[in-house]
Amino acid sequence: MADSTAVEGCRPRAGCGWAERQAGLSVRRRWGAALTVCLGLFLLGLDLTVLNVAVPGLRDDLNATMRETQWIVDAYALALGGLVLTSGGLTDRMGRRRAFVAGLVACALTSAAGGLVQSPGQVIAARAGMGAGAALLMPATLCIITDLFPEPARRGRAIALWAAVGGLGGACGPVVGGWLVEQTSWRAAFWVNIPIAALAIALTLALVPAHQSRPHSRTRFDVPGALLSAGGLLVLVWAIIESPARGWTNPLTLVAYATAGLLLSGFVIVEHRSSSPVLSLALVAPARVSTAALTLAMMSFALFGALFVVTLYLQGVLGYTPWQAGLRVLPLPAGLMAGAALSLGITARWGEKTSVLLGLVSVAAAFGLLAQTPAGSGYGRLLVFLVLAGAGAGLTAAASTACVMNAVPSSRAGLGSSVNDATRQVGAALGVAVQGSLLSSVYTHQLEGTLTRAHASAPLQASTAADNVLSAAAIAHRLPPGARERLRAAAEDAFVHGMSHAALAAAAVVLAAALITARWLPGRAATDAQPGGPPLR
Repeated sequence: MADSTAVEGCRPRAGCGWAERQAGLSVRRRWGAALTVCLGLFLLGLDLTVLNVAVPGLRDDLNATMRETQWIVDAYALALGGLVLTSGGLTDRMGRRRAFVAGLVACALTSAAGGLVQSPGQVIAARAGMGAGAALLMPATLCIITDLFPEPARRGRAIALWAAVGGLGGACGPVVGGWLVEQTSWRAAFWVNIPIAALAIALTLALVPAHQSRPHSRTRFDVPGALLSAGGLLVLVWAIIESPARGWTNPLTLVAYATAGLLLSGFVIVEHRSSSPVLSLALVAPARVSTAALTLAMMSFALFGALFVVTLYLQGVLGYTPWQAGLRVLPLPAGLMAGAALSLGITARWGEKTSVLLGLVSVAAAFGLLAQTPAGSGYGRLLVFLVLAGAGAGLTAAASTACVMNAVPSSRAGLGSSVNDATRQVGAALGVAVQGSLLSSVYTHQLEGTLTRAHASAPLQASTAADNVLSAAAIAHRLPPGARERLRAAAEDAFVHGMSHAALAAAAVVLAAALITARWLPGRAATDAQPGGPPLR
């Protein structure tokens, strides 16, 4: 049945043509198109984590060093986080469907190359190419969805679906990767992308309306602004990723942060003077946009950092295989989907601010519970944490994303989506780096102190918490029974102690986000951005 719902406040010249194009599509066709672009988003999230469990086999097969192994995993996040803001402007200019398909093609081709490589450097290059393709398709997913649904109620449901699928992909990565590695080899973690991308491309050409390929912005592309934003974000994400290994006060790390600050400051100056900026400062100036984007970044800091820590806990302390650990993380995306669905009713009745605040309080409570985890507590407490944190994240992500996208004109939806995506990616990278570094520091300090007091022959030395906990388990396996149990107990206690510190840091960040939201996020928008309205300068 064709959807004939009118768009309230539609402008006669700029908005009605846009709305009527959507109204001419059946509801079933529009939801099919929305599910199709969500499939691309699922692929993006999957690639963020699918390779994590394949690292041991990959490292042995290619003789990769620890630093090369780290960058094989992180190159994807570096390219995605560094290029997504620039890609949003490109999406508006080249057309949303065209950008989405181009991103899928890039991901498929670089994935095929990644499955055939013979050296660590080639794998790093393939992963960076996959991240660049993901940066191109990610803004297109959200702006196609908001473009398909001019009606507020349906748009809210579609954005909730988008937020849920985004979390599902990342959480399914270890499950899919673990199963593929056990059945075949690490190369399957690359090849799995090809049929998914091919299916998404075919469905896009069949279901996503052709007018989504038309440019939504015909202004001149701001090349200096694009170079400064990409350069600044790439250097910033690189510094965040490298800080735990090199040290937060290492001279090279400090130079990188200073360089990123200079490049991004230059970007702001250039955008202020440009007649066709990559990022209109007027777009992010309203509290509704800036506060929601900051909240998303802070929540991503907590959640993605916790996912990293919890995966280590499941494998290094509770003793699960990578595939078993991946299965036990699935309550997190399940809770996220439930929270995103629940946010629809809360938002409709009390506004986005209430949903965001309830979600942040739920996430903070979950981290408070995690921080009190005793050694030997098993999976039960962690299960409660995953469900509670996932539900809170769903409440917050769906409502915050709606705040950003409903405040952006349709002609700049790609840019609005890229702002939403860039803040999430930078927050996620910072969360993994900070929580991982804190976990590593506390774990190593406590374990080495325990071994020294016990007159152990030599304290364990390692650069990261992952190396420490897995090395401790491997060493304990070779010791006599009594020494084995003492070392294992000391390692588990030290890890749980470090995890508690990381959880408290995450809880503090989430509570700060709640205070910022309570103070500055408007309760309800006075008027949503008019679809197809004039582009912001």
